[in-house]
Amino acid sequence: MNRKLAVILGIRPDVIRASVLLQLLHESPECDLHFIWTGQHYSDTLKDVFFRELQVHRPDIELNAGGETDAAVVCNVISKLAPVLQDLNPAAAVFLGDTNTVMGCIAATQFNIPVVHIEGCMRSYDWRMPEEKYRTVTEHLSDVIYAYFEEYRQQGIREGLNPASIVVVGNLIVDVLERYYFARKSYYDALADERFFASRRIERGNYWISPHKRPVRSTFWPATGPSVRCARCRFAVPGNVILVDPVGYDEILALIVNSRGVLTDSGTVVEETCVLGVPSVQMRKSTERPQVYDARSSVKFDPADAVQYLAREVFRKLESLRGGEWRHALGDGKSSERIAQDLLRRIKEDDFARHRPAQYHLPIGRSYQGDGIDYNANSSQ
Repeated sequence: MNRKLAVILGIRPDVIRASVLLQLLHESPECDLHFIWTGQHYSDTLKDVFFRELQVHRPDIELNAGGETDAAVVCNVISKLAPVLQDLNPAAAVFLGDTNTVMGCIAATQFNIPVVHIEGCMRSYDWRMPEEKYRTVTEHLSDVIYAYFEEYRQQGIREGLNPASIVVVGNLIVDVLERYYFARKSYYDALADERFFASRRIERGNYWISPHKRPVRSTFWPATGPSVRCARCRFAVPGNVILVDPVGYDEILALIVNSRGVLTDSGTVVEETCVLGVPSVQMRKSTERPQVYDARSSVKFDPADAVQYLAREVFRKLESLRGGEWRHALGDGKSSERIAQDLLRRIKEDDFARHRPAQYHLPIGRSYQGDGIDYNANSSQ
């Protein structure tokens, strides 16, 4: 039995979402876990601090697959991951999310290593987004897809994905916040003392925080990507805006829960705020996470449509959510456990591969049919 499982991650949100799952797999004697880090995020503030604060074992292998462009990163991920997977030959290669890193699934398929994708079947239906392309490619190469909701599963089925390959598990972010925030709330209450706010020149409950994953023109933010640094700003920063370098998970959670609200283009952050009970503005034209609108925890702002989304109206909506309560339907805190149990079962039963002829959900008979030539009939003429 092949007990080796390769988990390939590359950015900060990957570590956050996968933290509970990685611990469960690491602790299981039924799994020989190999944690591979591609290196999209490589500095201490974007990588190592999250391993420490989320109690994640350091990667077994680091690929350092950086690059100046998306294309360069993808090429490096594939070329550097391929020999690692060939040598390791795991029972499956597990990817999470929708960044450059998931394109490493191409390397896995070259060696017929089954691909597992976590956070599957999300769709913004906005082809301008690189993430939309990455998750679409990955899922059509995947053998097993873990989707957060039945809504996502149906989206994948409508695209032609095999229904038998998609497992609905709930959102991992609920598990993470249950373990690292709600179970340790007294720690965060003590962390966010008067000195905490004074040292950052802000007042408790009287600031907005804006973590961003993409450079944008007009916002307040702690930058969370290496390409967004204060020294590279090409615009005047208002006096009431404080730009800071990336911060750790403990600090960002303390800042979020004590803020007036959060302005962000990050899908992960709007899910976190929904669970934490903090209102947010989702700065996106389209979203693959409409559930935060269903919960009425988030206000939409389309930066490209200043007429429909007037800033003052957006902030009025945001302020109207302050002090309110909502119920989210993102998960029950057991998603990581469901995925871990299913992965371990598949290891035991050798049940990862889903691209064998007998497993296709579509009629494929014509691809395997005979040539129809009757040699004897032809030769008798």
